[in-house]
Amino acid sequence: MISDHAKDSFERIFRKAAQARLPLDSGDLFEIVPIDDASAGTTKDTQVVVLTISSIVYRLLLILHFDENDSARQYYLKEADERSFKEVFLEICNLCCGAMNQELLNHFPDLGMSTPYVLNARCLPHLHELKPGLLSSYAITLNGDVRLAATVCVCAHAPIDFVADTSAIEETSGELELF
Repeated sequence: MISDHAKDSFERIFRKAAQARLPLDSGDLFEIVPIDDASAGTTKDTQVVVLTISSIVYRLLLILHFDENDSARQYYLKEADERSFKEVFLEICNLCCGAMNQELLNHFPDLGMSTPYVLNARCLPHLHELKPGLLSSYAITLNGDVRLAATVCVCAHAPIDFVADTSAIEETSGELELF
């Protein structure tokens, strides 16, 4: 039910959003590679942040995998920041999903986006029970030592075919605009 063009578009939209929102600075080293298994590299402590973008014709789950370890804390928390790692990371995840939502609005005018919630990564092997039309996972490395992963899961309720143009460079940084 999801065309090859649409699958490619969802994946390119995710990659663009991840590259724009997961690194804290545009000069940070960002590496992303596809992986076959969403559960690859997870430990008993791995958690996932789940966000949903829903339309009339599909439900997209953006799942960002993380371990709250020293390298992740040092990367995402600044010395003066009094917020917890999870609070900061959930905000980053929300920005990433919001960037995807903005791209998808060009093709699907009525979208809803959930707030992020955290689950244990042991839920990942059960994604196939949703019968997704697209399930792709990625290993992400920031500055060589912060390791994350991501899964994009799209469940279609009707045929989906679109081609996204992700060539434009996004110039905003998530701030609110006032008119």
